[in-house]
Amino acid sequence: MTTVGEALIALLEAHGVDIVFGIPGVHTVELYRGLAGSRIRHVTPRHEQGAGFMADGYARASGKPGVAFVITGPGLTNTITAMGQARADSVPMLVISGVNATATLGRGLGYLHELPDQQGMMAKVAAFSERITDPARLPAVLARAFDLFRSARPGPVHIEIPLDVMGLPVEAMKPVRSEARPCTPDAVAVSRAVALLDNARRPLILAGGGARNAEAALRLLAERLDAPVVQTANARGLMHGHALAVPASPSLKAVRALMADSDVVLAAGTEFGPTDYDMYGDGGFVVPGQLVRIDIDASQLQRHPATVAMEADCGAALEALALAIDRPKASASGNERAASTRSAAFAEIGPAMQAQVAAVETIRTSLPGAIIVGDSTQPIYAANLYYDHDRRAGWFNAATGFGALGYGPPAAIGAALAVPDAPVVCLTGDGGFQFTLPEIAAALDAQAPVIFIVWNNRGYREIETSMRDVGVEPVGVSPAPPDFCKLADAYGIGSQRLEGPAGLGQALGRARATKKPFLIEISVE
Repeated sequence: MTTVGEALIALLEAHGVDIVFGIPGVHTVELYRGLAGSRIRHVTPRHEQGAGFMADGYARASGKPGVAFVITGPGLTNTITAMGQARADSVPMLVISGVNATATLGRGLGYLHELPDQQGMMAKVAAFSERITDPARLPAVLARAFDLFRSARPGPVHIEIPLDVMGLPVEAMKPVRSEARPCTPDAVAVSRAVALLDNARRPLILAGGGARNAEAALRLLAERLDAPVVQTANARGLMHGHALAVPASPSLKAVRALMADSDVVLAAGTEFGPTDYDMYGDGGFVVPGQLVRIDIDASQLQRHPATVAMEADCGAALEALALAIDRPKASASGNERAASTRSAAFAEIGPAMQAQVAAVETIRTSLPGAIIVGDSTQPIYAANLYYDHDRRAGWFNAATGFGALGYGPPAAIGAALAVPDAPVVCLTGDGGFQFTLPEIAAALDAQAPVIFIVWNNRGYREIETSMRDVGVEPVGVSPAPPDFCKLADAYGIGSQRLEGPAGLGQALGRARATKKPFLIEISVE
C-alpha cells in the first residue's frame, strides 16, 4: 500500500518529470511524502508566481512540461499570472495544488486558504482543471494532461487534490499510457496547398511559435519555394543567418509591405495575435487573401479563415508540403525580397532601438548559442521588432501575449535547469526585476548559473513615453531602483555595474567564467 501523495510522485516519474518547482505548505505536506525518495528534483522559488514562471522557462527550453506544486488558496492564486502567460504562449505547464477537505468545499466555513470555488476559478485560466476525489482517477487524469501536452495545443493544466484525499492509502498505481499524437495533415489539404504554393510567383512564409520545433522542414520548404520567412518573436532562432530569413515583426511597415506584395502566404503555427501583428494598434494588419494556414488548434483556424486550412502539427505539415514540392522553384527572387525587407525593417526601428538591438547582439556574439530570456524592457521590445537569434527556442520573453512583468528572472532559472550546458541570460529592466528580484536567491540555491542583466533606466520609461505621446502628465512611472549590485552582494552573488552597454562583452565573459549566478547592471539614460 502507498498514499495518494506517494502514488502521485511515482506517476509523475513514469511520465518523465525530473524537476518540480514549488513551495511546500501545510496544505501540500502529503504531496511531498514520496518526493525525497524519488528521482525528481525539487526547486524552491521565493514566491509561487516564481514557481509558475520557472516551470514555464523550463518547458520552453526543454520541450517538456514544467511542473509546479502549490498550496490551495493564495499559493494557487499567486500562480495564476504564470498560468496566464503559459496559456497565451501555448506552453505546457502542470500545476498541482491542494484544496480544502471535500466536505467543506463551497460552504464558506472560513477554513484556512478557503476560496468559494477554486476549481471553477482555475478552469477559466487552465486548458482544463480536475479535482481528484476518487484516487483511482489519478492515473487517467494525469494521462489526459500529458496527452494534451503531446498531441494538442499545449497550455497550463490544473489538478487539485483535497486534504482528506492526499493521505488516503491506495494500492500502487500504474500509469495510463496512450499513443495520442497530433493530427496528421489531411492529404486533400496538402494537395490544395501545394497547388497554391507551387504556382505562386511571390510566396511568403510566416512562422510563429508553433513552428519552433520544425526548423529542418521549414528551411527545406522555404528553399524549395524560394520564399522569405518572417518570424514572430516566439519563432526567433529559426534559420539564423539564412538569406531567406526575415527576423522582424509583422507590425513593421516594411514587413507588412512584403506581405501585401506576396501572392500566396503560408502561416505556420501563428495565431495572428495583435502583439505580433498589430502591436501599435493602428489596424494596419490585413489577413492575406491567398492564405494557407497550419495550426494544431482547430479553434485558431476558425478565427482567421484561410484559403486552405491544415489542422496538424507544424513539423509534419511543413515536411509533407516540402516533400510534395520536390524540386526548387525557378527564381522567385526570394533572397532579394528578404534582404530588402530586412534592410527596410532595421531602418524603420530608428537609431535608439538599433542601439538597443546592438546590445542584444553583443550577448549573442559573446555567448554563442545562449538562451536569452526576456522581461518587458526596452532592449527586449527593440529586439522583438528586429533581431536574429542563433539558437532555436533560445529567445523568449513576456513582452508579447499576456505580458507579465517579472517573468524573466524565474523563467531564466527554469531554462538554466532544463539545459545546464547552455549559457542562459535574463535580460530585464529595473522596474520588472523588482517584481521577482528575490528569485536570484533561488538561482543560487539551485546552482543555476543565470547571468542577470538589468537595464536600469530608473523607471518605467516605455510607459512614461506612452503617456507623453498622448498628452498625459506622467504619474507613477519612476519607482526608485535599489542598488542592484549591493543586493546581489547581500545574496552572495557576484556583480558588475556598467555605465551604458560599452564593456558588456567583457562583463559577460567574466560572468560566464564564474559558472555561478551573476548580475550585470547597465545604467542607461
